[in-house]
Amino acid sequence: MEAKAQARFVRVTPQKARRVVDLIRGKQATEAVAVLKFAPQAASEPIRKVVESAIANARVKADRASVAFDEQELVVAQAFVDEGPTLKRFRPRAQGRASQILKRTSHITVVLAPREDTKGRAR
Repeated sequence: MEAKAQARFVRVTPQKARRVVDLIRGKQATEAVAVLKFAPQAASEPIRKVVESAIANARVKADRASVAFDEQELVVAQAFVDEGPTLKRFRPRAQGRASQILKRTSHITVVLAPREDTKGRAR
């Protein structure tokens, strides 16, 4: 049973968030949380929250379907970062000019699936 979580309009540039997401793609969900907890990048905190939310979503789905839930079986099947809207700000410069500052945002998506679904066969 697949579980998905999304964080939208996160104030982290997509390029920096993709570096962190590449660390956890394909890993076990609990291992991904541990990696993100100790990663030095600022983008690791919102991504960790999304992974934890996806784990909680999987737990709720399993309860609704009356299926046994094992957190150790979940694997990060998909994890990607899309670009959100860019906030445009201006900074005063010399001789009365202004230069533009682009404050980029991200949409972070994480999909967790049981281990057998990611490989296409049962363990």
